Amino acid sequence: MTDPAGPDGPPFVKELPERFNELGSFIREQRSSARLSLRRLSELAGISNPYLSQIERGLRRPSAEILQQIARALRISAETLYVQAGILDKPDGDTDLSRHIFADRHLTEEQRQAMMRIYLSFRHENEDQAEAHRTPTGPGPDGDRPVDGPTPAAVTGTVPTAGRSGSTVVAG
Repeated sequence: MTDPAGPDGPPFVKELPERFNELGSFIREQRSSARLSLRRLSELAGISNPYLSQIERGLRRPSAEILQQIARALRISAETLYVQAGILDKPDGDTDLSRHIFADRHLTEEQRQAMMRIYLSFRHENEDQAEAHRTPTGPGPDGDRPVDGPTPAAVTGTVPTAGRSGSTVVAG
């Protein structure tokens, strides 16, 4: 039998089972760090206990929908599981902090959730500010150049607070 990937590429038959083993191991690690039994995770995800066991052992290839259900039950991003499954490519240059937060076994589930809320609020706030700075708001002082977004915090005397998107505290 010939190699299905051809002479130049890696053998497809060996690559997929290895990826599924890695995905299953990753799900098992996340389940263990969340202190969930196999049975409890299967209940939370809405899938059968034997099916989840087969996924964790790398015997089954879960669909994107099943991965989303598992991610929701584990309280991790579905994108993290999609990357592990090979459905999505790994992001270039951008670290997946959420994956590291949820993989940290030194934190409780409550602490992980709190960190994720803070992290996501910072990301959302920064994305809003970056968008506001890209959108012209009107003519500039010389009449022909647009002024970028909102006034900087240094001018208004306000600084963003941690954990609340859009909240400010008056400095001084």
